[in-house]
Amino acid sequence: MSINLNQLVQGALTESVLQQIAGRIGCAPESAKRVVSLCGPALIGAMMNKASSLEGARNLFAAVMSPRTNALIAEELPHVVVHDDSFRTLVDASEHADHAITSHDNLNSLAERVAEHTGVAASSTRTLGGIVGATIFGVLKRYFTQHNGNPGQLPTLLGHQLPVVRANMTDAFAHALGLGSVGAFIAGVASRLKAVSAHLEHPATHEASAFPLSPDAHAAPEQPVKENARTKKWWWVALAAALALLALLLGRGCSTEKTEDAAPAAKPDATSDSTASTATGSTAAAADQASTPVAQPTKDAAMSVVVDASGTPTLTATVHDEQERSKLIDALTAKLGAGKFKADITVDPDTKPATWISKLEGLLPVLTLPGAQVRIAGDKIDLSGRAGDASLGWLDKLKAYFGDGWTISASDTTAAEKALAASDAHAAAACAAADIAKTMRPVKFGFASNSLPHAALDELAKSAKALSDCNAAGTPVKLQIGGYTDSSGDAAVNLQLSEKRAQAVRSYLIQHGVPAETLTAEGFGDAHPIGDNATNQGRAANRRIEFKELS
Repeated sequence: MSINLNQLVQGALTESVLQQIAGRIGCAPESAKRVVSLCGPALIGAMMNKASSLEGARNLFAAVMSPRTNALIAEELPHVVVHDDSFRTLVDASEHADHAITSHDNLNSLAERVAEHTGVAASSTRTLGGIVGATIFGVLKRYFTQHNGNPGQLPTLLGHQLPVVRANMTDAFAHALGLGSVGAFIAGVASRLKAVSAHLEHPATHEASAFPLSPDAHAAPEQPVKENARTKKWWWVALAAALALLALLLGRGCSTEKTEDAAPAAKPDATSDSTASTATGSTAAAADQASTPVAQPTKDAAMSVVVDASGTPTLTATVHDEQERSKLIDALTAKLGAGKFKADITVDPDTKPATWISKLEGLLPVLTLPGAQVRIAGDKIDLSGRAGDASLGWLDKLKAYFGDGWTISASDTTAAEKALAASDAHAAAACAAADIAKTMRPVKFGFASNSLPHAALDELAKSAKALSDCNAAGTPVKLQIGGYTDSSGDAAVNLQLSEKRAQAVRSYLIQHGVPAETLTAEGFGDAHPIGDNATNQGRAANRRIEFKELS
């Protein structure tokens, strides 16, 4: 299981939160949003670089899990940013994340580069970047706490963020963070993260020297010792060879002093025979090894794609190596955008190279055609669903694009189209106006609490799935999440508490796949009671969340 860090940060820094922050740092909310969209991927890239060495990964994980990191920051931000003291505390706490991610000089340089892109003052950009870093740490701490995470999982999770970093990082940002060029950084960091993760997960079977360190890592102190050992070894080999040669020359000198009628020449030196025999045997062994045929991949690279009614493709693929996997994901991300497709890609060395990856440019329009189905195995492509519809002409288009050497066919799609139409009609009916809001049960909170009650989590998870399914079917549902309190206490405090309750539910739904732009959160305090505030039961009923569909 993994997460999209950038998406979760965007979900936590909502429009209302950014509006409050923008007012405090002196910029427009839209500008603040732009700064966040640039700082998030850049800081994640810096964390990837940090975690690409053993010591860096351990230190970064320790900083994330530190008591100074707020695991509930996503839920608490709406309340924090409206109060002067809590906002100052947030800004001060962000220095903890800053120090763990990279140097202050690098962060200041990044703020200057982002300021040049957005027109926001560098000091304001620096403050926003710190809040983004603190939010990233909070999201990570919550994830690792919930999943019993360990240091070895951090490099792997950060490696999953590579498509977002690649899509948003520029050379200017990379140089500011000390990463070099984007191309060089991207080319090397994935393998280093994988190696560090493997070592941390299985330290008994992996040596630290088995993988390259990050560019800013210092050379290991053992290196000179190993070099000296090799030097001494070759010195003794050279000395032994010189002594053998001297002995041979002395032997020949003595033999020239014998008379011509002396005994026949002495048998060659046994040591020389042994050495020659050993050399011959080694050469023969090397030749045998070189002549041994290398096992060739036997399976065809394959990919199966199903496109839902909204045009979002879900693909399952098997490719030869990690490079092909990255190339496939990068091509899809570049053309469709991060989060606009679902992919389950397996790497199998027994799979032949996927020649169809280089042909994705011509395939992509089909891979976003609602109702399309595409299956590829080696050099064979089968179109079905709407992709096989003769009236759309994709069979002829792909034959012309791929050319000779490819077998492209189309299956009968009549039944598939009928099934798709029925599915779309069913999905549309399930997501009809106000219906889904009525099926979502109110969430009840404890007294003076904005923590989601455990008893409500299962229902919220079901609601999140229903909302996600509607979005996938092309009929997204926009909801207002209304928070309420009972009448106890100060009305202003109750209003703030009710908004925090609404934000807590919104954050949970976003974390479970519901698009952030379809959800708004609003607090109504003790308005519109549904129970009698004079009784305990009535007050408990009033401490609630209600859902209302927006047009």
